[in-house]
Amino acid sequence: QVQLVESGGGLVQAGGSLRLSCAASGMMRRFDTMNWYRQAPGKQRELVAAFSSDGSTNYADSVRGRFTISRDNAKNTVYLQMNSLKPEDTAVYYCNAYRRGFAPYDSWGQGTQVTVSS
Repeated sequence: QVQLVESGGGLVQAGGSLRLSCAASGMMRRFDTMNWYRQAPGKQRELVAAFSSDGSTNYADSVRGRFTISRDNAKNTVYLQMNSLKPEDTAVYYCNAYRRGFAPYDSWGQGTQVTVSS
């Protein structure tokens, strides 16, 4: 199994930046997919950014151009750099990692709160 631990959340003013980290431990492989999701109060969890097994990245329209997902395979860590933050970015951010096929898994972190004040 793979365990995920997020860090880096906090309170920031609109227009500011934060960088979230997600450290993975266990049977992590470099080609496993890693994603960032978020869930705001009263809303469904949504996919924010994805780092796929083929190395491609994808973003929700609402964050494209402001957020950047990256990963350091040597450290088994994925990052989410968030710039030009808006109050509507306020949510609990969750790290997700999964693998299909041989030895599949689907793991989630505990979440980290991001609050953007206006």
